[in-house]
Amino acid sequence: MKKLNIALFAGGNSSEREVSLGSAEQVGRSLDRSKYEVYTIDLCGTSWAYTGPDGARTEVDKNDFSLPLPAGRVRLDYALIMIHGTPGEDGRLQGYLEMMGIPFSSCGLASTVLTFDKLLCKRIAASAGLNTAPEVMLYRGEPVDAAAVAATLGLPLFVKPNASGSSCGVTRCNRAEEIPAAVEAALAESPAVMAEKFIGGREIGCGILITSDREYILPVTEIRPKKEFFDYEAKYTPGMSEEITPADIPAPVLAELNRMTVAVYRACGCRGVVRIDFIVTSEGVPYFIEVNSVPGMSRGSIVPQQAACAGMDLGQLFDLVIKDTWFARPEAGYSAGNKND
Repeated sequence: MKKLNIALFAGGNSSEREVSLGSAEQVGRSLDRSKYEVYTIDLCGTSWAYTGPDGARTEVDKNDFSLPLPAGRVRLDYALIMIHGTPGEDGRLQGYLEMMGIPFSSCGLASTVLTFDKLLCKRIAASAGLNTAPEVMLYRGEPVDAAAVAATLGLPLFVKPNASGSSCGVTRCNRAEEIPAAVEAALAESPAVMAEKFIGGREIGCGILITSDREYILPVTEIRPKKEFFDYEAKYTPGMSEEITPADIPAPVLAELNRMTVAVYRACGCRGVVRIDFIVTSEGVPYFIEVNSVPGMSRGSIVPQQAACAGMDLGQLFDLVIKDTWFARPEAGYSAGNKND
């Protein structure tokens, strides 16, 4: 069988760029090279560049999604998206790929647009029966009434960009006077800002992949940051958080988390490997936080830990994704019965 030419998208144009490069490096090492020819594409601005073993850079021809290499033009068959933030999680890259008819690994255009917008995603989660924290929306160019926000939501509260990831621009405010500066920090990431009521409890990350024939609900992870919350530093600085997989959670609470994870995945039209985060209160009540449509896959990331706990490495996990989104297509000549060929 001919190897599949995989475009492994990395980098991106957000503050999550370095994290994305780390995720792509880890995933690239894990892929089975007997099945896939992997071309890592560093996307930065309008440049989509592959760097060959000799250090030569080649731009992707966006007219036909190919690489015009000196040895000959390579048609890229498939896109494996490891870009966190824009344009890998906000639908922009997916829109191009869908227009070009290129199969890819992540949620589709509509789903990524929805899940990247925290307010829209919360509304979908609430419509699916999940608990969500009350919020107040704030917008660029409008005055901030910090006292009114604090009175509505109580203190402490969180201020976060409505469209961003990796906790970039997120601030915990313990006093009303801290709110204006927190809003400014969030506005640097997104033109809309969400102030959200603080829900005390344990932070739980739930990894999931639903293919055409099976639900893969990964063991859940409890995240214990050594700071006030799981911010960028706590996520990506070794020793700044403790991550316990599988989390020690009562069976009824775990069952409810798994049910909610499936419900949100389906309600948002997700595809591929997704991580959905919750806060579980001391009474055992889960509150939905957000959907990560392209979760981190670097060495210290949560989903790789969960996959390992489930007995899978990243190569096996992404084999499942690729088979479901490429090999199962009718035009590929494969049926559900022989997807493992």
